[in-house]
Amino acid sequence: MKLTVVGCSGSFPSAESACSSYLVEADGFRLLLDMGNGALGELQRHIGLYDLDAVFLSHLHADHCIDMCGYFVARYYRHDGGRCEAIPVYAPEGAEQRLTTAYADTPSDKSMSEVFDFHTLKPGVFEIGPFSVRTEKVAHPVETFGIRIEHGGRSLTYSGDTGVCEALVDLAEGTDLFLCEAAFTHGKEDIPDLHLNGREAGAHAARAGVGRLVLTHIPPWTDAERNLADARHVFGGPVELAAPGAVYEL
Repeated sequence: MKLTVVGCSGSFPSAESACSSYLVEADGFRLLLDMGNGALGELQRHIGLYDLDAVFLSHLHADHCIDMCGYFVARYYRHDGGRCEAIPVYAPEGAEQRLTTAYADTPSDKSMSEVFDFHTLKPGVFEIGPFSVRTEKVAHPVETFGIRIEHGGRSLTYSGDTGVCEALVDLAEGTDLFLCEAAFTHGKEDIPDLHLNGREAGAHAARAGVGRLVLTHIPPWTDAERNLADARHVFGGPVELAAPGAVYEL
């Protein structure tokens, strides 16, 4: 598997990064995890506009899904004639309605489904292309899913947005790469079931026995280096900050 960080800023784009979006590739199949603010433009640095095979949306907050509205335009009004075939979009219940409302002026209430084949996420194990995936609900104010992706004996786990969550520890157990949110600062924000801080992300990684921890979804107003240090304080394995354009081969 190949993981490319398309965007990793939390809550809103920074001057350096789009919001959450991560490209996972194997056997010629391309799966995008989330498509937040600014991600569609950045995605085109890595693949062609029509080269995606499937999309996974962890939840329906704008910083994880709003660029799907722009992608709808690209696929519905394709400039060289002919509408694109619908690609699978795995998302929480209500995704079609959420995106239709956000776009505000689709030709019909069903226009989104002409280019996106929506699949409602539930906790469980299933396949997306060549990947075996497992999804679990995590702790966030709206329905949110973490995802574990396996291929060729290797695995990667993406937390989505979450507070402290036992299900996430279980989902990430023994994973080779743990892409984990760390939006809060230890000792500053303490809001249950919303986000993790660096120390909590490190503690989840330590308990799960992961191979490598990559911290992501850090907002521009948060000191990323402090979160990195906090994570290293409790997790003894490799830890680093996600960066746009970073590539991981698994």
